[in-house]
Amino acid sequence: MKKVISTQLAPAAIGPYSQAIQVNNTLYTSGQLGIDPETGDFVSDNITAQTEQVFRNLRAVLSEAGFEMSHVIKTTCFLSDMGNFTAMNDVYQKNFEGDFPARSAVAVKTLPKNGLVEIEVIAVKD
Repeated sequence: MKKVISTQLAPAAIGPYSQAIQVNNTLYTSGQLGIDPETGDFVSDNITAQTEQVFRNLRAVLSEAGFEMSHVIKTTCFLSDMGNFTAMNDVYQKNFEGDFPARSAVAVKTLPKNGLVEIEVIAVKD
């Protein structure tokens, strides 16, 4: 059974997509940017601040569906500049306890709204 997940505690979709889709015990999130859901603007032009906001947004979407960061099994990280990898990674590792999820990290030419980082996750509950 497919269920659309939406929360006002994360930025609204800026296109024809959902914040997340839950299918049974698996949650697939759309990529989250470092956008403050209240203002619709990036929290900063700093990679660390944007990555911290990305994780706040991901946690809000996960929570809306009854999931936690401990349920995340796979992440995909998109960076506008691979030179920001270390700073992103420093924030990333603080958001997981125990075993880390599988991960892909790629540099892309441009992210929506010229963001510095976008992260999507797949989470599974037992």
